[in-house]
Amino acid sequence: MTLTQDFTQKLYDNFAENPKFRAVENAMTKNGLLNALEVRSSHANNIPEFSIDLTQDKVTDQKQSGRCWMFAALNTFRHKMIGQYKLENFELSQAYTFFWDKYEKSNWFMEQIIDNVDMDDRRLKFLLQTPQQDGGQWDMVVALFEKYGVVPKEIYPESVASSNSRALNQYLDKLLRQDAQLLREALKKGQDVQELKEGMLQEIFNFLAATLGLPPQNFEYAFRDKEKTLEKFSGTAQEFYAKYVDIKLDDYVSVINAPTADKPYNKSYTVEFLGNVVGARSVRHLNLDMKRFKKLAIEQMQAGETVWFGCDVGQMSNTKDGLLTLDAYDFDTALDIQFTQDKASRLDYAESLMTHAMVLTGVDLDENGEPTKWKVENSWGKDVGKKGYFIASDAWMDEYTYQIVVRKDLLTAEELAAYNAEPQVLLPWDPMGALA
Repeated sequence: MTLTQDFTQKLYDNFAENPKFRAVENAMTKNGLLNALEVRSSHANNIPEFSIDLTQDKVTDQKQSGRCWMFAALNTFRHKMIGQYKLENFELSQAYTFFWDKYEKSNWFMEQIIDNVDMDDRRLKFLLQTPQQDGGQWDMVVALFEKYGVVPKEIYPESVASSNSRALNQYLDKLLRQDAQLLREALKKGQDVQELKEGMLQEIFNFLAATLGLPPQNFEYAFRDKEKTLEKFSGTAQEFYAKYVDIKLDDYVSVINAPTADKPYNKSYTVEFLGNVVGARSVRHLNLDMKRFKKLAIEQMQAGETVWFGCDVGQMSNTKDGLLTLDAYDFDTALDIQFTQDKASRLDYAESLMTHAMVLTGVDLDENGEPTKWKVENSWGKDVGKKGYFIASDAWMDEYTYQIVVRKDLLTAEELAAYNAEPQVLLPWDPMGALA
């Protein structure tokens, strides 16, 4: 219908004549939308005490970058190292992993352009829209660790570009789109593009090394534990990983909860064009119902291991106080607005998808062993949330958590067989291809 002046006047009058709306107008215009609608009782309902609480480690800070997936994975590693070596605090270099991810994603992008020169316009537009970005998936970070290892943060510290990646991404994408054009034009002329591509990669490597710093090939490192025992290391990043982290990454799998009609449970899925390291294992998810999904996370924490997980962190989220809870804000009482979409509908209608990766470090269980709230280690620094930690209500987890990474040995034989089966390939723009 056309919006007539009479119709709009009716809406105007309905608002103006409603004293509740005028009071809410005053509160919101003065204090802002979420501050005005914040529910006090959401704090009282989420006291930070947990029956399983695995770590009090100081939180990390990804600053103005989209490296949460790396931070979350590296945090699970440092929990192990801090406990094993009795350290006061320790961080692995997120910037080191960031460098190699940018390098590998650039090569991955070029390979997609070369291998799919006759792709349809929508797929080409999808690739060109974001040739690379900061975000990623669990299997993608595994590929980086397996190929490049890890180093302590002191060995490869933060740079301006790793702490605030906007300019780096802008000009790297600009370069990659130009490279895509040159590669496609050469391919359509029937030319061999190997030498052309190698020159492009040298240009990109130079750009990354100058911007982020040249990563070490060999290094020396020393640290003391709480008992002042000195530990010394000399070698490569891969050797450092093998000696101090020593987690067999093949023992872990990605489990998702996507309750949409196109993704039956107990089946595996992958996503077209999703990856970073050419030749590495593909991104693969096992889709399970939410009850089983949460049970696996709890079992892993009961065994003493924290859990990498992905969620839509901006939904009903009080980030200042670190509360992820469905009752954080009251739209209904103030504005007569109700959000009624369920989890599947939000995925189908582009209202939600995974946006952020963090670490589950605790859970509170009731007398029946069912979860009531979850402890979440974020990577936004100590001044956000409760010294950097968040609390997620169990109801919020049901609605806005999409992915966890758990050990294979926690799966049933049937679940493991489903994970290992030939995966269904999802379209590039499927929400389960979202990068944290």
